[in-house]
Amino acid sequence: MRTLCSSTLIGEFFVIGFAGLVAMKDPDLSMATVWTVSGIAMFLCVLLCGLVTRPGGVALGWALQIALIASGFIVPMMFFLGVLFAALWWASVHYGRKVDEAKARFAAQADSSTPDAA
Repeated sequence: MRTLCSSTLIGEFFVIGFAGLVAMKDPDLSMATVWTVSGIAMFLCVLLCGLVTRPGGVALGWALQIALIASGFIVPMMFFLGVLFAALWWASVHYGRKVDEAKARFAAQADSSTPDAA
């Protein structure tokens, strides 16, 4: 699960950075505000790469997905990209857990079929 989720989060890191560049063109937003919000979101993406397997990591990832969708109120294209990345996040969590379960099953089978050398 960690690999799939981390890949999604790193993709989001870049999308948030590019969205920050687009948001800078809005005359109602200061550059400091845009880069503070974008920087925090980008930092959270990198931080979550390490926290995704810990308790609450997936929930924080979902909170980030909601924030990414909500950023569409500033950069309208982010509605589409936010939904796209939320779907990728769901797939990463769902299929990542299935892969982890299959790996654990395979390791258990391998351990039980190995004869003891005693």
